[in-house]
Amino acid sequence: MTPPVTTPPTLSAPATPGLAERSAPHLGRLDAVGYLICLGGIVRRELLRFFNQKERFFSALVRPLVWLFIFAAGFRNTLGVSIEPPYQTYVLYEVYVVPGLAVMIQLFNGMQSSLSMVYDREVGSMKVLLTSPYPRWLLLLAKLIAGVTVSVVQAYAFLAIAWFWELDIPAIGYVAALPAFIASGLMLGAIGLLLSSMVKQLENFASVMNFVIFPMFFASSALYPLWRIRESSETLYWICQANPFSHAVQLVRFALYGQFEPIACAVVVGTTLAFFTLAVVAYDPGRGIMARRGGPAGDNS
Repeated sequence: MTPPVTTPPTLSAPATPGLAERSAPHLGRLDAVGYLICLGGIVRRELLRFFNQKERFFSALVRPLVWLFIFAAGFRNTLGVSIEPPYQTYVLYEVYVVPGLAVMIQLFNGMQSSLSMVYDREVGSMKVLLTSPYPRWLLLLAKLIAGVTVSVVQAYAFLAIAWFWELDIPAIGYVAALPAFIASGLMLGAIGLLLSSMVKQLENFASVMNFVIFPMFFASSALYPLWRIRESSETLYWICQANPFSHAVQLVRFALYGQFEPIACAVVVGTTLAFFTLAVVAYDPGRGIMARRGGPAGDNS
């Protein structure tokens, strides 16, 4: 009996693991490069929107310039500031208010960015991004960085115009103030992000902005030193001390004169971390405010 002929098994080449991944290393993967691409895309979009809306740039300068040209000039000699840090001598009122007006630009920009966030969350690009696999903290951080970049450009444009008023700010102060402006912009932007998570309809946001902007600005050290407030009201003094906007102004004020204010820095950084964490939680589809309201974040739950 003839034994059956057996065909030897065909030896196939072992599959090379990760070949597809090596040919397209970042395709469909949420790695560090993908995070950077997402971050850069959101920041670039916000910058393009800002530069294409030139009226937004000039309108941001109207409020502080009117305050500097008219109000500060009228009270130049009446509301002068005595010698106190970081100033080495008696300063005119218009010199004192410039740092506060620069941070005021960032305050309004933070609120305006949060307004655009409400719109984008409902009908714009953020509605799509919030359904993407990227983590919410990354999307919110990208939106925050984009807003801070715009606010820093606006603040330095205001300082460039105010320079003609002989403010006696040292040249190194303009460089030293950059980290302070970034820190204050991050804090005010984080507050705006949390507010945007609480507002469901665009029509309600204007009243919320007024409720936040004006108390923060006027109950602070932006327009007058706190020792003057303490002379008239101890309660108002402590309210101004508890206002994080006061510490943002002081951080920028000291930085413009080449000095560092550690208490103001600690308050600004702590407030930024607290409000940004709350904003991330609020936008979380599982437990945040957006989930309970059935917004774009809640659609994924």
